[in-house]
Amino acid sequence: MKLEPANQIRLFSHKEQFESLTKLYSKKKLPNKILFSGEKGIGKCTLAYHVINYILSLGEENSYDDKNLQINSENKSFKLVQNKSSSNFILIDVSIDKKNIDIDQIRNLIASLNKSCFNNKPRIVLIDNIELLNLNSVNALLKILEEPNDNINFILINSNKKILPTLKSRCLNFKIQLNFKQSINTINKILNNDIYNLLNIDLINHYNTPGQLFNLINLQNQFDLNLKEMNLKDLIFFIIKNKHYKKDFIINELIYSLIEFYLRSKISVDDISLINIKDYFLKKINDTKKFNLDEETLLMEFEDKVLNG
Repeated sequence: MKLEPANQIRLFSHKEQFESLTKLYSKKKLPNKILFSGEKGIGKCTLAYHVINYILSLGEENSYDDKNLQINSENKSFKLVQNKSSSNFILIDVSIDKKNIDIDQIRNLIASLNKSCFNNKPRIVLIDNIELLNLNSVNALLKILEEPNDNINFILINSNKKILPTLKSRCLNFKIQLNFKQSINTINKILNNDIYNLLNIDLINHYNTPGQLFNLINLQNQFDLNLKEMNLKDLIFFIIKNKHYKKDFIINELIYSLIEFYLRSKISVDDISLINIKDYFLKKINDTKKFNLDEETLLMEFEDKVLNG
């Protein structure tokens, strides 16, 4: 079961942001460089795809249903985007086998934008995970953001990570948020079930964005786990012992978040020795992500000193 933003025909949240953006577009006041900022799994990319379909499907049969916040699966533009054959839509994201958006992806983007389009509709560039642009990629992107060709719109997605001020300053920033209750309502609608029937309260209280909760459900289904009963320590141990973090990018992201949650919630502030261990591993996790260090060494050390300590 996957929750791909490009496939989500229903928009279960962010109605106000959607209506604000489409209203600006209808008045021809929508900025051509937009930044969506918010927590991972909050629905930023899904919102972007709905705005994109609203724009591209105008005048087409089975156009966007803005009353019910729903994409018509029979819509031509939706099908073209799904098939990656739309001349009006370009997606830039980090490749599965890489950890950064590289310069070649931006060069290919520039080459595509310099070519003529087959129609008069806007061309929309969606760049997900912009925090994963490397320095060369950012510099190349800045050039086309400064003076984009006519009728080209950029939507950039950032999961509340640090990005260069020069990149951020060129966009109108929309902060995408959900409170805890909204997140629970959204994931319940996606699953058509009550999340409290599927996960224990500790995990629900920590993973409070719909996407993060959905990933936990997928993990549970994939390995036939019972996360209603399994505690946090045993879940971390299971992932490390079986080295599942090596096989799946989502699980790789998940294990670090689980460890950080475990360190912050399970270690008492009254125990100085454990506080030192917490600070040590939080720093090491940050350094491993930042400098692309050996994660297996880190996780084995965590298992030995914390889980088995």
